[in-house]
Amino acid sequence: MTFVRVERRFQGPERSGNGGYVAGLVGTALAAGLGPEAVPKVTLRMPPPLEKDLELAAGRLTDGDAVVAEAVPVDSEFLADATIDPVLPEEARAAEASYRGLHDHPFPSCFVCGPANQHGLRLQPGPIGGGRTACTWTPAADLATDGLVDEVFLWAALDCPGGWTIDLEGRPSVLGQLTACVDARPEAGEECVALGRYLGEDGRKTFTASTLYDADGRVLARAKHTWITVDPAAFN
Repeated sequence: MTFVRVERRFQGPERSGNGGYVAGLVGTALAAGLGPEAVPKVTLRMPPPLEKDLELAAGRLTDGDAVVAEAVPVDSEFLADATIDPVLPEEARAAEASYRGLHDHPFPSCFVCGPANQHGLRLQPGPIGGGRTACTWTPAADLATDGLVDEVFLWAALDCPGGWTIDLEGRPSVLGQLTACVDARPEAGEECVALGRYLGEDGRKTFTASTLYDADGRVLARAKHTWITVDPAAFN
């Protein structure tokens, strides 16, 4: 049993934690005991509370009797089609100029992609056609241990590139489920490329994928997401 706190830096909406970061806390804990044939699937059960001691044990993050998030192993084949074809860093940087979140962001304080979060990852996933987004990311030194970026921040970086393949202005959504696999950890200060891809929707749910590449074009991490349409006012 471990106690963790979601500090305000790691918020998504104004009053709750970023979904990718929180999923990473739970998912990386479970992944440590899994073999290559399985990956963690994390389901967020409620908006993750900020600045509270939460209990993390046996793949479950709880706030007292309330389950915040829980992880279960699934076959690694679930992510077999999650890898998005890479683009050059130059194309990813060019896409950032069209990042819609700079002007109309439902959660501007988001740790991963919020323009108002000065201590966040500052990703700016812009459209590149074919239902895809792309951006660059250069991880800061405070995200790393022994020079390599901590896995929880790779989970976080996989979050919003998928989310911005959705029309978030017309269909505001929050992360409901994230299944991810970290293949390798980049060095702090190394320019990476993050991509997202729209997969489809069903009612209030939207399905996306994302991939993170290092400077040499090597896959660092892959993910699939389920997003839930919400009223942003209920979270902000």
